[in-house]
Amino acid sequence: MTNKNKEGCKYQIEPLDKKHSKTEFKCGIDALDQYLKQDIKKNVAVTHVLTATNSEKILGFYTLSSIGIFPGELPDDIVRKLPRYPMLPGVLIGRLAVDKKYRGQGLGLYLLMSALERSLAVSAQIGIVAVIVDAKNESAISFYKQYGFIALPENSHRLFLSLSTIKQLDLVQLG
Repeated sequence: MTNKNKEGCKYQIEPLDKKHSKTEFKCGIDALDQYLKQDIKKNVAVTHVLTATNSEKILGFYTLSSIGIFPGELPDDIVRKLPRYPMLPGVLIGRLAVDKKYRGQGLGLYLLMSALERSLAVSAQIGIVAVIVDAKNESAISFYKQYGFIALPENSHRLFLSLSTIKQLDLVQLG
C-alpha cells in the first residue's frame, strides 16, 4: 500500500522487517514505544509499519492477529444477527500508533484504513464477524469511535466494528 500526503511525500505500509529503524519511534505511550523494540517473531501478531517511501524510519505502525470473541461480550442487538456459536472469529488490531513528530497529518486514519482493508481481505479467506481494537486510553477510544467503533458493554477500552459495517465503508486512500 503506497500513498501521498498533502506535500506529495509517498508513504508505504509493509510488514516490520530488520531493515526498519525501531529505536527512534516515540508515540508517547511507553507500552507502544517498547513494543517495537522487543523481539516480535512469535507469530502472535503481525506488525505493519508506515514509512516514507525509500525510508526505514517508522512513522507509525499497527498489529493484526486473530481473536476469538465470546458472543456475550457483544451488544445484544449485534448478537441476535449472528449465528449461535460459542466463539466468534475476528481480527484484533492490538496496537496502532503514530510517532509524535508526525501527528496531525492523518496518518492514524491511514493506518486504521490499512488495517481494516487487510481485515476485509482476510475475510474473503477465513470467516470473521468483526474487527476488535484495544484502546490504550480515552484519546484512543475517541479516535476509534469517530470511525464507527462501538465499545463492548463490559469493557470500554475494547471496541469493535462489524464486518458488515466495514464492507460498507469507503476505504479511500489518502492523498
